[in-house]
Amino acid sequence: MRNAEDFCGLQRFSVAMKRIFDPVHHFIELSTAEAQLLDLPVLQRLRRLRQLGLAYLAFPSAEHSRFSHALGALAMGTRAFDEIVGHGGEFFASAADAAYQRRLLRVALLMHDIGHGPFSHSCEPVLGVRHEDRTRDILGLPQVAAAVAGTDVDAADVLALIVGDSACAYPALRELVSGPNLDADRMDYLQRDAYFTGVATGRYDAEQLIASLRILRRDGELIVGIDRRGVVALESFVMARYMMFASVYFHHTTRMFEHMLHDVLNALWPNPRALDPIYEFLRWDDFRVLDGMDEGAGHGVDALRNRARAYALAAEFNAERDLEAFDACHRSLLARFGEGNVWADSQSQLLHRLPFGLGQERTVWVDRPGGAVDAREASDVIAKLSGKAYWRKLFIRRGTAADVREARRICADALG
Repeated sequence: MRNAEDFCGLQRFSVAMKRIFDPVHHFIELSTAEAQLLDLPVLQRLRRLRQLGLAYLAFPSAEHSRFSHALGALAMGTRAFDEIVGHGGEFFASAADAAYQRRLLRVALLMHDIGHGPFSHSCEPVLGVRHEDRTRDILGLPQVAAAVAGTDVDAADVLALIVGDSACAYPALRELVSGPNLDADRMDYLQRDAYFTGVATGRYDAEQLIASLRILRRDGELIVGIDRRGVVALESFVMARYMMFASVYFHHTTRMFEHMLHDVLNALWPNPRALDPIYEFLRWDDFRVLDGMDEGAGHGVDALRNRARAYALAAEFNAERDLEAFDACHRSLLARFGEGNVWADSQSQLLHRLPFGLGQERTVWVDRPGGAVDAREASDVIAKLSGKAYWRKLFIRRGTAADVREARRICADALG
């Protein structure tokens, strides 16, 4: 069996020539080839894409970019990989195999967000193309392909990790890049988003979670799981995710401005297919959208440029059992103010992707002396948190026939 000492050379897979200081992870080191990859225009463009889209209109310090997140994901993924190698060297064919997988993981995490458009996920419903599909086109660009080749990894392997290809030759790495639960992407963004929004409940025990990661073999496939001592850290991870969705990602102000953004983007891109050519798509970032809004008019533009709140929150419901009450309030508001003055927002999120009809591969396995068990068996907290959480909100348009106080009173009356 190989141990950590057998792979000590992994820490020197290439001479680190560039050090970047990050407020979350402190110094992040890059090899010469990785630094050259970072200099590509498609990666520098990530500096002009906010990680949290329009959340800065609710949380003024949430100005951080997908560029800093890419570096953070690389840092977390590297720590995770080194931990599982140290405890599971027998799962690698050789030191060269482990070194290749480490390089591959770092490149994939550095590039996992290159397919995002302006304001991140907010533009996807308008353009109708997932960012993973854009990534495929970007990796095929000659300059990008050459830079990836310079890191001594296969671009096809990079793509397979980013898009979560089920046929990927490295299933454990796939979980660290695009997995449903223990990926380095969310390990970084939860910490980063909590840091820049100031939401303390979004933090989790990252040190213990990383230290507990293990490679396990289940049904003939290598998967990433956790040691039994990491269950409490996993619980904190799931709780942090819930808190960030409740406090930040689905915050009523953020959701209101995202609704306005869709109207602006539809006006700015009357023909979304015009952005299908990858070079045309890459010309767009947050700044260009904001500049382009000068050419438009209407309350949506004013709302985004000057934080003019076009809607007010009338009522919100954060439990599935509230659906009947939500519908009753919605009907009452429509009857009084009309469809044009009422907006209903309904969001849900799987907090911890355990089976629930999605397949066993979606769970987290906990390594115990008697064999690996489902995380729900190891933790009552995770069992209770598993499945979907719901956030439903009703908004009323300001400055029209709708009156905010009256709308809130109508909802209060409907709730009895």
